[in-house]
Amino acid sequence: MNHPPLHLLPGRKSEDIEKSAAVDLASRTTSAENVSGLGAPIPIPPKLSRWNRTIESLSGLEARGITRVLPAERHEGSLSRYIQMALLWFSANVTANNLAVGMLGPLVFHLGFLDSAMCSVFGILLGASATAYMSTWGARSGNRTMVVARYFMGYWPAKLTTFLNMILMVGYGVIDCIIGGQILSAVSGGGMSIVVGIVIVALISWLVAVFGMTIFHVYESRWAWIPQLIVLFILVGSAGPSFNSSLQSIGDSGAVTAGRLSFFSLQLSVPASWAAASSDFYVYYPETTKSWKCFAMTVTGLFLSFCFVNLIGIGLGSGVATNAVWEEANDVSAGALIVAGFDGLKGFGGFCGVIVALGVISNNIPGTYAAALGCQVLGRYGKMVPRYLWVCVIVLIYFVCAIAGREHLYTIFQNFLALMGYWIMIFVSIVLEEHTIFRPRLGFDWTAWEDKKRLPFGFAALTAFLVGWVGAIIGMAQTWYIGPVAEKIGGIGADIGTWLGIAFALVLFPPLRYLELKKFGR
Repeated sequence: MNHPPLHLLPGRKSEDIEKSAAVDLASRTTSAENVSGLGAPIPIPPKLSRWNRTIESLSGLEARGITRVLPAERHEGSLSRYIQMALLWFSANVTANNLAVGMLGPLVFHLGFLDSAMCSVFGILLGASATAYMSTWGARSGNRTMVVARYFMGYWPAKLTTFLNMILMVGYGVIDCIIGGQILSAVSGGGMSIVVGIVIVALISWLVAVFGMTIFHVYESRWAWIPQLIVLFILVGSAGPSFNSSLQSIGDSGAVTAGRLSFFSLQLSVPASWAAASSDFYVYYPETTKSWKCFAMTVTGLFLSFCFVNLIGIGLGSGVATNAVWEEANDVSAGALIVAGFDGLKGFGGFCGVIVALGVISNNIPGTYAAALGCQVLGRYGKMVPRYLWVCVIVLIYFVCAIAGREHLYTIFQNFLALMGYWIMIFVSIVLEEHTIFRPRLGFDWTAWEDKKRLPFGFAALTAFLVGWVGAIIGMAQTWYIGPVAEKIGGIGADIGTWLGIAFALVLFPPLRYLELKKFGR
């Protein structure tokens, strides 16, 4: 695509707009927060303030944090902007970490090729729809996703979802670093340790995320997806003959049903995990952006990328049982199995493996960016710290965690991703009910994004959210815990935590919200 990124429109001094919209470090808290009685401004040493202004004046560096993007600061809409939405999500997810997720169907849940593929396709579609729905709030409000959450959860309860989202994004950073490190190590024949690969992935992710939206959109929407798509098609041609499409699910009918439910929930959780960050990347789109187009393009980008990559992963996983070389590689790591898929290509296969490994950076950057913004949403002290410094902290955290967990990738996938999927879908359910039942009458005042006195009290949403978690706990099936309801399915337990969590929240929220509005009027 030859269209410019959001910040590089012809005739627009986008960088000047961005810099002028940024809030000086010395006055970052002089906003509606202080008016709302959240505390006096925090004094900042002049020298530190000058140092920060110097850094934020660097060309291409996004100075804005969580401050709302006003309509006058947005960019004009066009067909290329809508296409950019799809390309952004396609680029961010046509990556190796999702190959590893697909492998779990045959290798961990013991499902056949067809069962794994069906669970994957329909789970991805549902999860992508949740993320696409949340993405529509960016252009409407000009606010980041976790700031928008204040209008649905309340000012204080939204800090809980923000914190959970930060954990989620850091967790994906850990996974991306590990899988990238595994692939690079496998390509080198073990000559390069996984640690060195982790360092490379973390370093490049840090560099792009520090600069923010301008470089992010250029990297994701213009370039990153092209080499990934090419090498993945090469992987299909190289490894495809060894895919075991006739592989059948293992176990009795109860065990197979449990495996299907668990893998379907996992496949839903992965694309849905972007829901709490998806509007972050649309805040510069104009208010006139059509919500249905935003939804459709986001679903398109997510669905195509996840389906394509997960089906390849399922194919690789299915071939382990019949291909001795793949079985040996899988015993080493998921990354080694991916590299084994290129074996027939000799040296060129190693080059393709490097491209696949570096592709996880595309998945890592938006998560790092969103987690850094979350640090500012947590409160005025977090807001005092510039976004680029929070990026440094986030990258350091997931780098250390990746080093510590580099031998346990499948365990992290199986437990962490499903666990995080529970709260995401409960949160989306609350947003959907507030939006469709109560907001048609109440409307939205997007200028109140920082004023807790004009935002919902949050009792109803917090209670429904916590009770939803109770439903998730009794329905979850993880290696370390199986809930009392989950254990009754299939004899071995099936993960239905997502569905029970959603059901509990959907039933409880409307009456509680009605009472909250009657009592507090907001």
